Amino acid sequence: MPQSKNTKMPDFEKSLAELGKIVKRMEQGEQTLYDTLKDFERGMVLSEKCQKSLDQAQQKVEKLVKKHGSYKLEPLEYDLDDEQYDEQ
Repeated sequence: MPQSKNTKMPDFEKSLAELGKIVKRMEQGEQTLYDTLKDFERGMVLSEKCQKSLDQAQQKVEKLVKKHGSYKLEPLEYDLDDEQYDEQ
């Protein structure tokens, strides 16, 4: 099934990786106030973008599952400290 323009997973992965880097920088506490605020603002934009992508993916999964029978939704936990998003 071709992906629509609204659900590009590579964009999600890039956004999530960038968000992870921002979180690490902010946790280190070595930035200026200006840079911290800039990162916070960018992080909020990325967070919203990722949440929208996840919501769209969940809707798609729900449609597919409903089409094929009953289901039970369980929350998916994600850890931004996951090694695959660490800066190399």
